[in-house]
Amino acid sequence: MLWRRRLGNFTANRRGIVALVLFVLVALISLAAPLIANDRPLLLAYRGQIYAPVIEDIPESRFGADFLPTEADYANPQVRGAILAHGWMIWPPIPYSYDSIVWNAGASAPAPPSGRDWLGTDEVSRDVLARVIYGLRLALLFGFTLSIAASVIGILAGAVQGFYGGLVDLLFQRFIEIWSGMPQLFLLIILASIIAPNFWILLIFLLLFSWMSLTGVVRAEFLRARKLDYVRAAQALGVRDSRIMFRHILPNAMIATLTFLPFILSGSVTLLASLDFLGFGMPPGAPSLGELVGEARNNLQAPWLGATAFIVLGGLLLLLVFIGEAVRDAFDPRRGR
Repeated sequence: MLWRRRLGNFTANRRGIVALVLFVLVALISLAAPLIANDRPLLLAYRGQIYAPVIEDIPESRFGADFLPTEADYANPQVRGAILAHGWMIWPPIPYSYDSIVWNAGASAPAPPSGRDWLGTDEVSRDVLARVIYGLRLALLFGFTLSIAASVIGILAGAVQGFYGGLVDLLFQRFIEIWSGMPQLFLLIILASIIAPNFWILLIFLLLFSWMSLTGVVRAEFLRARKLDYVRAAQALGVRDSRIMFRHILPNAMIATLTFLPFILSGSVTLLASLDFLGFGMPPGAPSLGELVGEARNNLQAPWLGATAFIVLGGLLLLLVFIGEAVRDAFDPRRGR
């Protein structure tokens, strides 16, 4: 009955439902990026043999003795002609990957939108739409991974603080105050001067400072719940602290934390885009929304870059905010009575 009321509260927020449907659609498209935007055919047939270049590397020499035994370049007219002379190819809707160079785009880079490049090309003559799709995948995977890992650590830290209180809570609070005051950007600049950041290095570094977002909320819930009668009764019966914390108190504390998760995800996506815009995020050339914003700043004569960056990044954050509002309404005890 309780979950039915919460589901009713969620569905009552029509803006949140529309946002959730659109967000799921965007997530599915981004996860299927190699099947939608790729410079390799999805399938090809050559002399009666079926190949799937999208998932396997095929040497050019397989399509003729005059070619080299290197990975096939399907944009090469000679390779393409040799394949079509003895078979066929099925291409994805966008025949470019995020790092593919669009030759003969019809204008100097960045080139405006056209029938072939729907969102134009960037300053390196790469298809913007392909980079947006791969950039959304990178942003969502990074955001979800960072949000989930940071939430787990933050919830555990807050649970320990709130349940034991006293000296444990005091020491933890002082540590959080000191740790949260660390200059993250300066530390990241120092790290980038030593090693080149990549997905996992950047994720681990940001995780060191992102876990504190939920600690205060969970700590407050545990401080309140540990004085309730059912907790005192469980302690009197000799139930283990870990069982009380995670079996009895944590489910109630999660109600307050679940409403923050969409906003934490939007913050993670914004953080990655900001670091990429400043040049301290993913390696150069990675399909990043922040890099697209930087290219728009450097090429004011190409307004399609700025419009695309604004619509994609702003739209994604707006969807997450609307979903967060719907989740908040779902767990609001004042609704649906």
